[in-house]
Amino acid sequence: MPSPALSSSASSGVPWSALARLIRLPNQTGTYLLLLPTMWGLVLAARGIPPPHLLAIFIGGSFLMRSAGVIMNDLADQSFDRQVTRTKIRPLASGELSRHHAMMLLSALLVMAASLLFFLRPIVTWLAPVAAFLAALYPYSKRWIHIPQAMLGIAFGWGTVMAWAAVRGQLEAPVWCLFGATAAWAVAYDTIYAIQDQEDDRRIGVKSAALYFGSSVHLGVGLAFGLMLAFLTTAGWLAQLGWPYYATLLGVAIFFLIQTDQLRRPITPTHAFDMFRNHVWVGVAILAGLLAGVLA
Repeated sequence: MPSPALSSSASSGVPWSALARLIRLPNQTGTYLLLLPTMWGLVLAARGIPPPHLLAIFIGGSFLMRSAGVIMNDLADQSFDRQVTRTKIRPLASGELSRHHAMMLLSALLVMAASLLFFLRPIVTWLAPVAAFLAALYPYSKRWIHIPQAMLGIAFGWGTVMAWAAVRGQLEAPVWCLFGATAAWAVAYDTIYAIQDQEDDRRIGVKSAALYFGSSVHLGVGLAFGLMLAFLTTAGWLAQLGWPYYATLLGVAIFFLIQTDQLRRPITPTHAFDMFRNHVWVGVAILAGLLAGVLA
């Protein structure tokens, strides 16, 4: 017997339940990980609480672009997803949802995201196509490079660049440090995330940092953590932030050491996913530290 949700979708002609799962509506961890670095950029550029309209635009934009990004990912990886235990139940991979419906939703999300640019400085409009290009390129990078997580990091980091430009109308040295920190951070947490699919990825020939680092995954992730902290420290120094910011980075460094030590031993997919989700709180802590450092 079909579920009530599927029956309702079928009767209305629009597969709402499948569309919601396509954009990962029940799980917004990815949205938070995209949003938080943009909040870092807004706070540091504004030297405090940013204007409310910019907060609203970047919160909405992060949701729209992350949703668009996962659709691009699922369209590109449909054949791969069917062969991976964790992803074979996704709406496109399982055949529950057609590519036509996915493309329609993707187009709507991109149009809505583009409409937000009318409320931002012209420089952000010039930067926006790069963000869309990076989001479209990332799903294919796992076919070409051994650390596709780096492409994800560049894509997420570009949101920080756009946020800074939205406040200040120009790009200055601290924002490139935030960009580098975001890129390194994404390599670290997405490598942990990729541990869930190591065996399936190896079997079907998909590249990932988890496979590339192998038994040295703790070293690869630890290096990415170190680069992130170095970039964040430099950003704080350039922006002349107060001591609360550096105290926050010390706490984050301790957390990173704990996770790196955990990766020395084999971990289960469930443990890897829990470690990945905990990085939302890392982003929140850094945001609070930035705000405290600005106001100190």
